[in-house]
Amino acid sequence: MEQIERINSGVVPHETQVGPRLVRAKVLRVAVIAVIVIVALVAAGAGYIWFSGGNGQASAAVTAPSLELLPGDMRRLFSLEQTDSEARFIIDEVLLGEPKTVVGVTDGIAGEMLIDFANPANSALGVIRINVRTLETDNEFRTRALRGQILQADRSEYEFATFTPTELVGLPESAAIGEAFTFQVVGSLNVHGVSRDVTFDATVIPMSESQIEGTASAVVLYRDFGISIPEAPGVADISDDVRLEIDFTAGVVSG
Repeated sequence: MEQIERINSGVVPHETQVGPRLVRAKVLRVAVIAVIVIVALVAAGAGYIWFSGGNGQASAAVTAPSLELLPGDMRRLFSLEQTDSEARFIIDEVLLGEPKTVVGVTDGIAGEMLIDFANPANSALGVIRINVRTLETDNEFRTRALRGQILQADRSEYEFATFTPTELVGLPESAAIGEAFTFQVVGSLNVHGVSRDVTFDATVIPMSESQIEGTASAVVLYRDFGISIPEAPGVADISDDVRLEIDFTAGVVSG
């Protein structure tokens, strides 16, 4: 009788009152646990990307195979000046609903060329080598994801990208100091351990007999090189096309 009176008086809730409260409490506990698990997974993933990206330090100074200048050769040997040269990639995406152009740059580039000012068609371009481990973007987290997850440049076999020219197309009959000329460079580009034929559009300006400046660009599909871009929160509609660009200054070595 006392228990009945306590229920009737409201001291002890009816079973129909207890049920919904218990359900709500269980749902709340499950929701809290789910949030904690999700946060933990996101934190773990972010931590993995951060640390797998490494510090971006090159294993050694970037170098490229040397070209041979034979006795009596009228050409002049030029070498890319790293402090005044830059390689970069450009790719578009949608970040948090807004268009975003991502640019990655590095001055870790090396290469040589033989230039014949009197007969440019007799010129030759050597292998261009780029340290992709040293690429930087405008966001440290993106940079680390690029190095560790996308290019896997923390692995020694993927640290460098190389372009091996096979043909120079459309060189002019002569070149004058201060006058730009355009041509194409056909060759094999190796990135992420995969090689593909690529043609760069190039422009060169002879600044003097001892210095030249120029640019080169090409568009490639990143998937062609066995590269995949993992999904990331807030990132969508990543372009398949990647624009590759090089701005360079080269100084005379001999000749």
